[in-house]
Formats: sequence, C-alpha cells, structure tokens
Amino acid sequence: MSTISRANISGAMHIETLKTFCDLVEGGSFSKAASLNLISQSAVSQQLNALERRYGQRLIERGHRRSVVLTEAGKVFYSACKDILDRFNVAENALRSRSLDIVGTVRVATVYSVGLHELPPYIKLFIKANPQANVRLEYSRTNRIYEACLNDTIDFGIVAYPTRRPQLDVVPLRDDRLVLVESPERARPGRGRVSLQNLNHESFVGFERDIPTRRAIDRLLKKHRVRVNYVMEFDNIETIKRSVEAGIGLSILPETAVANEVRAGLLVTRQFVEGEFRRPIGIIHRKGKVLNPAALKLIQFLTTPISSR
Repeated sequence: MSTISRANISGAMHIETLKTFCDLVEGGSFSKAASLNLISQSAVSQQLNALERRYGQRLIERGHRRSVVLTEAGKVFYSACKDILDRFNVAENALRSRSLDIVGTVRVATVYSVGLHELPPYIKLFIKANPQANVRLEYSRTNRIYEACLNDTIDFGIVAYPTRRPQLDVVPLRDDRLVLVESPERARPGRGRVSLQNLNHESFVGFERDIPTRRAIDRLLKKHRVRVNYVMEFDNIETIKRSVEAGIGLSILPETAVANEVRAGLLVTRQFVEGEFRRPIGIIHRKGKVLNPAALKLIQFLTTPISSR
C-alpha cells in the first residue's frame, strides 16, 4: 500500500484535479462535480481513475449508487487535498487582493423570495462596477443552503431568519415587513390596518412547514390565538402568490415580494393593527472561510443600501 501525503500529492498533479476530487466527495455525485468544474462526467471519472492508478489503491467505494463513499485511503487523500486547497486559496486571495481589479467567481445560493425580488438591483450594480467578476446565483431551500455552506460548495448563502450555528458566521442584511396579502376580489372593505383576529378560521395559503418563514408566521398566529385553515402549502413564494391571486385563500408575505403584483392590481396588502412584524434576512458562510475579493466586494454591496450610494 502506497503512502499518501501532502508532499507527494502537491508535487504530483494539477490543483484542478484536487479540486475536482474534493467537489466529487462534497457534492456526492459525478454530475455535480462535473458541473462545478465545467467538465464532463467522463472527465471526472478519468481523473479519479488516474489518481487511483497513481497511488495503487481505491479512493472511492464502488457499488454505491446514491452517494460517494470514501475508502480509508480516500479519507486520507481527501483530508490532504482540503489542506492543500485551503492553503492555495489563501495564497491566491492574498495575491488578488493586491490588485485594484475585482476578479473571480462568487457562488451564492439564496431563497426564492429574496433572490427574485431583492437581489437583482444589487447584482446589476455589482457587475456594472466589477465587469471582471462573475456571480453564479442559484435558488434553493433554506436547509440546502446551510448544507452548501458547510460543505463549502458555495461562498455564501442568503436566508430568512438566519440561525447562528457553531460552524457558521451570520452577517445581518435587512428586515422585510410582513403584510396580509389578498386578491382584490376577496379583499375586505376599507384601506386601514387589519387585526390578526380577523384572520381567525380564514382559508390560508402558506409555505411548507419546514420553511423558517412558515414557522415564524405560525408562532405569530399562535401568540395572538389565531387559527387559520391552511388549504394549500408550497415551497416557493411565486406559487403562493398565484394561489392568492386566484382567490384560493389569504397569506402573510414579505411586502417587497408582492410589490410588483400590488402595482399591477393583482394583489392587495394590509398592515396589522398589532404592529409591524418583520422577517430578518442574513448572509451565512462557513466560519473561518477565506472569501475571495469578489465575494467580499459583493457582500459589501449587499450590506450597503442602494439609496446611500
């Protein structure tokens, strides 16, 4: 059995091969590793086979269809690769930070309600100011964004109701105001504020139960002793809005996410007598992660209100 060490790995192959192997392990699939590195699945397999031939032992268990399982040698190799890649990223970012140009790719994952309705103007300004930077934006569920941060497959995530965890750092962004949303045909008379008590036993369209915004809304209703009848539940805000437009039920949603529909007369919003209820938004990333200059600059853009530019 050959000995795998940081010394003979670093001198043996290109850094891209080490990154592809780590992406294969962390992403759990050949297709995801291929996508992240802009190569074919066949190329990922060829690189893995070349590594195994070089060291004379299996790095990945064969026969597991649903996941990538490391052998004992693979675990040693993966640990060494991560150490090399971390050191390389630190050196690369240090060199890039000496340049006035912001270059590089920023990998961001966000929940739909923020990504579709709040990020576009910031991304547009960022790209205009930094044309050599590239933003790879993906939409995902909250739990998957946390996993991606911990697995280091993204630079940072943007979520609602960010929770602090030992392995993650949180950067507060802003709060969204939550409002009652109705279709114009079903809207209750008057234009003033509405009491939460008026929602008792109403038909309601909401997020699925594992989504943080749904849990927060349920806590709010419970606190005020209001029980609604959930008639439909969805994992994304766009489907909720379409259902409310169709008159299926009411909903409580972030005001920014329904602004276009309100202007078009498709939805009506009301604030609450009991006060303003807000949904915090935050950036999360792996604790200790060295962000490249482009990622740091994008966070700076996101945390600076457009009105103050």
